[in-house]
Amino acid sequence: MADPARIGLVGYGKGGRYFHAPLLANAPGCELAGAVTRSTERRAELACDFPGVPAYDSLADLVESGVDAVAITTPLDTHLDLVHEAIRLGVPTVCDKPFAPDAATAREAVEAAERAGVLLSVYQNRRWDADFLTVARLVDSGELGTVARFESRMEQYRPEGGFTPVSGGLLRDFGSHVVDQAMRLFGPVSSVYAEKNALPGTDELDTWFFSALRHRNGITTHVWGDLDLQGGRGWRFRVTGSGGTLAMADDDGQSEQLLAGRSPATEGETWGSVPQQRWGRLYRAGIEETVPSEQGDWMRFYAGLAAAVRGDAGVPVDPWDSVAVLEVLDAARTSSTTGQVVGLPR
Repeated sequence: MADPARIGLVGYGKGGRYFHAPLLANAPGCELAGAVTRSTERRAELACDFPGVPAYDSLADLVESGVDAVAITTPLDTHLDLVHEAIRLGVPTVCDKPFAPDAATAREAVEAAERAGVLLSVYQNRRWDADFLTVARLVDSGELGTVARFESRMEQYRPEGGFTPVSGGLLRDFGSHVVDQAMRLFGPVSSVYAEKNALPGTDELDTWFFSALRHRNGITTHVWGDLDLQGGRGWRFRVTGSGGTLAMADDDGQSEQLLAGRSPATEGETWGSVPQQRWGRLYRAGIEETVPSEQGDWMRFYAGLAAAVRGDAGVPVDPWDSVAVLEVLDAARTSSTTGQVVGLPR
């Protein structure tokens, strides 16, 4: 067996602690090699969560310790400075999403990595959700026939007073996932129409958005993001084609389990699995069928990263995919302001 890829985290806040460290520590071919945090509280949490894993004061110190790659998990407004520093240090780099505040600055970072010959990827972990993998299976296999309508809703219940501003607003945050998934299925986008709004007391950061994406292949996809005060969540995906309509419930619980302190280490082979009562439904001419769910597994991103670091595979997420997503999100912000459909260049 090859030695595991030693990967360090930059940041040990909510993202690093809950959505990266437990997966990285358990992903095949990976080792959690350290974390950059100066906070006394965060260092205590790291020592409790992963005894023996060292903390570092800076990205430079982490790289000097001999890591094979770094994962940047800090807030959005720090991403690009850290990405460019990692590129200058010559270390393979993962950046959490949203990758950048806009497409132009993301493009500069990807081009800098290419000039330096440094591996760069973006943590689009929702490509490995059970619900999305199941939708992709039915779309790609042709079981739904010719797709006529695709609807994707990413909603999270937030009780009154429980709102925490997300990275750059919900369009950048949830939008990075739902647009990436739509483009994985149906390819590049040619035009965008969007609406968004914000709740009082949220510093005008959007907490709801809707976007209609016209793909170059002629398919239109509808995507939503919502921090819901009422808890009235609906279907995660609804896809209608000439061969049937597929309705999928929300994701496989990886997010909720990680936030509750559970992980692949505690759940074993059941990690990312979906109970049968939550499987999707396929409707054909009024007849309902149950659709067995794929098993989700966000660890596959880091297993893929380890393979890329060893030179055995390409990066698990091409950073140019994230630039393309940000071009769509930039157009959506313009559309929501002007009320017009915004075209994207080829």
